[in-house]
Amino acid sequence: MIVSLVRRLAGQPRRFAAAVCVGLALLCSLHVLRPRPPAGRLVWVIAHDLPGGAPLTAHDVKAERLPLPAVPRGALLVRERVVGRLVAAPMRAGEPVTDVRLLEPSLLAALRQPGLVAVPIRLADGSAAAALTRAGDLVDVLGTANDDGGSGTARGPTTRVIAAGLTVLAVPARDAGSDDGAGLVVVAATSAQAARLADAATTTRLSLALLRR
Repeated sequence: MIVSLVRRLAGQPRRFAAAVCVGLALLCSLHVLRPRPPAGRLVWVIAHDLPGGAPLTAHDVKAERLPLPAVPRGALLVRERVVGRLVAAPMRAGEPVTDVRLLEPSLLAALRQPGLVAVPIRLADGSAAAALTRAGDLVDVLGTANDDGGSGTARGPTTRVIAAGLTVLAVPARDAGSDDGAGLVVVAATSAQAARLADAATTTRLSLALLRR
């Protein structure tokens, strides 16, 4: 049937040429009207909800092409290594992985200053204060205690700076159904600062003051 149609059109050159021109014009118009796919970038996104403070595994992330307007600043491309790095704070499924959301496998590996230790501190104002703090923030740790001046008569609470200018390394997620991790923050401190923090934790209520970098 197709062969006979071609033979009939071949016998009528003008109709054959017109049909070819119409077909080419139709194809060109379809190509013009077809929307071009938006430019995108292949980045890592979180495959399922994750708590903070845990290292990423291959099952925790997936590659996804996002349109350029949806790619956040610092998004990690699929060619960059993410498996094994620590999640600094809780992340939701589908959230793009950015450089500020991950730490190196060692909490202190990203810090250039030698001699620092990672110190977990529990804040008196609990998870509400920890929710305002992110990895990379610069903070002062404050201690509040009742001061009796040695007289045995309370004069009211006094607050002092226990350690100044500490970098927040991680804010572990609170474990649902328990108070584990509530108000817990991990900071980088010198050995002397770590000792002061440990002493203050037994006698004072600790809180944070966020500093501007």
